[in-house]
Amino acid sequence: MNKDRDWLDWEIDGADWPFRNASRFVEVAGYRWHVQEFGPGTAPCVLLIHGTGSASFSWRNMVPLLENRFRLLVPDLPCHGFTRPTASPDLSLEGMTTSIRSLLNTLAVQPETIIGHSAGAVIGVSLASAALRSVDPVRHSHRVLGINGALKPIRGNRVLSPMAKALFANPLSASMFSLLAKSTPLGHNLLTATGSPIDARGEAIYRRLLGSTGHVRGALGMMASWDLSHLNAMLRRLPTPLDLFTAEDDPMVPASSSKKAASLVRDGSLTLTPTGGHLVHECHAEIVVDWIETIVSNGHSNGADAA
Repeated sequence: MNKDRDWLDWEIDGADWPFRNASRFVEVAGYRWHVQEFGPGTAPCVLLIHGTGSASFSWRNMVPLLENRFRLLVPDLPCHGFTRPTASPDLSLEGMTTSIRSLLNTLAVQPETIIGHSAGAVIGVSLASAALRSVDPVRHSHRVLGINGALKPIRGNRVLSPMAKALFANPLSASMFSLLAKSTPLGHNLLTATGSPIDARGEAIYRRLLGSTGHVRGALGMMASWDLSHLNAMLRRLPTPLDLFTAEDDPMVPASSSKKAASLVRDGSLTLTPTGGHLVHECHAEIVVDWIETIVSNGHSNGADAA
């Protein structure tokens, strides 16, 4: 199903992509990656990892606030956005972790901080944990930061995982979903369900992504392939500090998952903000960046609620 028409076209769909001039494509580990890079090459490196169903543009409002101080590496995850598979993709957590490590090795990048949103926070934890078992660039990471991290095994996995697998196995499912996203209010309704008042540009790009069969199959593939049954054990063994930022009104990932995760990690902290929804980093970028800069400068946040 990896036909050209199933995937976004960089020259057409990417013509107005945020920070297009910062983009490049790298072929490694079975993917042709879309990667954006910002900031001084000598600055501390930060790896930004978006969540399921999103892409690099998710960080568009934070990049201008961070790029003067940090070197930012912002990829589209496997089978998301403009990152296409060149071989049969492994969208399990372990498979995605391995492929990102290969990308970092190829780019000769050593991230000192990994920042992940939602499922991206889980990947950040997995990357840091994998560094315990091998020698790779991630061993240099000083800490992992999670924004509305999906850091809790989902009780409904017995239902959701088989459902996602069934949808992923049927090529027509992704095609039908993409068609509905283009021709009905489905895309808008899904964004409303995040509880975040994102800008019109962001909504337009999300709808574009949801209209891509390849991108939708990538999101379904993640949901079908991920097994978080060992996540709590991974958190207990995490070799780096874990700092979490959570919107209490997030309707998609309850704040309780971040509270639990912070309690399991040897060196963890939790900062709560009352509003912002699941995409808080898109609609309240300044608040999230202030939190990031405080942590990077001084270590943990004080754990108080954000403004």
